[in-house]
Amino acid sequence: MGLFNWGKSGSGKQLRILFASDLHGSDVVFRKFLNAGKMYKADVLIIGGDVAGKALIPILELGGGKYQVDDKVVGSEGLEEYKKKFRSSGIYYTIVDKKEVDELSSDKEKLDNAFKDAMIERLREWIRLADERYKGSGMHIYTNLGNDDPTYLFDVIKESDVMRTVEGEIIDIGGYEMISFGYVNPTPWNTHREMKEEELGLNLKKMAEKISEPSRSIFNFHAPPYGTNLDNAPLLDSTLKPVVKGGEIVMTHVGSSSVKEITKEFSPLLGIHGHIHESRGFDKIGKTLVLNPGSEFGEGILHSSLIILEDNKVKAHQFIIG
Repeated sequence: MGLFNWGKSGSGKQLRILFASDLHGSDVVFRKFLNAGKMYKADVLIIGGDVAGKALIPILELGGGKYQVDDKVVGSEGLEEYKKKFRSSGIYYTIVDKKEVDELSSDKEKLDNAFKDAMIERLREWIRLADERYKGSGMHIYTNLGNDDPTYLFDVIKESDVMRTVEGEIIDIGGYEMISFGYVNPTPWNTHREMKEEELGLNLKKMAEKISEPSRSIFNFHAPPYGTNLDNAPLLDSTLKPVVKGGEIVMTHVGSSSVKEITKEFSPLLGIHGHIHESRGFDKIGKTLVLNPGSEFGEGILHSSLIILEDNKVKAHQFIIG
């Protein structure tokens, strides 16, 4: 990670925000995020959603200290290497015998329960780590869920002393009001938390209307605004494969028109978004700075944004990758 410094000019107090989104179960990315909070002397950490991983791999215990992973038989040392690899890339795993493997393959309920258990276990590990690093510091890690996160994870986050759920609340961050919402406009994958644009817009407006001073507010919406630098993704065909023309993947805008319209209407100081991993970028909607740090969770790379607010303005912002 590169280190960036800004001078403290102006009479107002600076607020240093470190924002990341779409960690998707990557242990390495979460640890880097916690470390970056201290490295960059952040006043507050914000996770914009999608903390859950996307895959569960069964590890078959063969007996005699042997395990089968990805059609390979390994001993205890090899198993630890696989675990490290899976945790880094956000993949969950469960160690099972032959009978249990067959049950997971044939019984969707058991598979879902195994996925749920693995998801909760890793999030609780993150909570223990965050509490250990930041307990007593006065620091909050404001954590929202995204479209890929089942809602029961809200209850898990509430077990933490420093990680705090934010959806549906108005959170005061150094005198700036933040509202958060993790639902997104419909996707081709029918994920946990999606809404039609009309319903999404109604929910966003209901929250925005409760803000006392919109020009000093932060909109923490998982879906990026439509038609900006934040929502470019591959165009998909009917089989959900990227469309390729002239040897290049065709890109298209996939963000939310409701998010864009609510941003136009209320003109917050800042919009922080995620969801579209390949679309790291920033843009302006009227006077509002909007940004998406992107995500490379599968490679164990942290994408985040350090944002400095001062005198009711965005004094500086910087993408941090490492």
